[in-house]
Amino acid sequence: MLSFFGIHVLGRDVALSSGGVIDAFARVGVSEEAVRSTLTRMVGRGLLERHRRGRKTYFGLTERARTVLADGQDRIWRTGAVNRKWDGSWTIVGFSLPDAWRRERHDLRSRLTWGGFAPLQSGLWTAPGRVDVAALVDGLALEGHLRVFHGRAAAPTDAGDLLTAFDVPAIARGYRGFLDRWSGAASSETGDPSTTHGPDDLARQLLLHTDWLDLVRSDPHLPAEHLPADWPAETAERLFHTLAHRYQPGAEAIAAEVLDRIELPTP
Repeated sequence: MLSFFGIHVLGRDVALSSGGVIDAFARVGVSEEAVRSTLTRMVGRGLLERHRRGRKTYFGLTERARTVLADGQDRIWRTGAVNRKWDGSWTIVGFSLPDAWRRERHDLRSRLTWGGFAPLQSGLWTAPGRVDVAALVDGLALEGHLRVFHGRAAAPTDAGDLLTAFDVPAIARGYRGFLDRWSGAASSETGDPSTTHGPDDLARQLLLHTDWLDLVRSDPHLPAEHLPADWPAETAERLFHTLAHRYQPGAEAIAAEVLDRIELPTP
């Protein structure tokens, strides 16, 4: 759902009707009940807000959602999948939360994972480069429970040793899996749904962007100099860009017919 709103709402002062969203998701096999439930949960999590127009309900992005999606868009289109500009620094976050704070711990770990962190040991997480942790955890009200440092690895610890905190083989498998799933779509000129992941370009666009965003979300952007020579991220990224540009015109045309939008005041 975040991928969908990132494609069709981010950067526009609009909200989408629930009916249009239901129609779009039916194209990728998601039920009306599941769509309505997800929209409700996202309102509860402060990611979407409802707007009533007569008997219809429309959903628009909150400021928090715009921030999250803008960061994801930046990672997808600007940062790049391969980190060749690492300056040798690391960000370290230490935290200790009461045992009863399960949701707070889950939310913090989710934010840290999104920020490229992995656990070195219990309560101590690290990420390559200088990460703005204050911005990353904004809104969680946990600042008093965190200790944040920037620094470099020192002997006897080598920078490469810190990569053991990350599941590098799993990250590589993710990119190779993406290549396996979508390479056939890139080579297909027929538009056959069996090889292009959906009945039309709107569905294919949503599945493609969601698949890629899942990868980006789980990739901590590790320094290229410490990764295997056959690292598959760059090849997978080229494939994503090729397909994203291929599906965009058709997806926009279908969205113009399917999605019921209303204009909102500029935030």
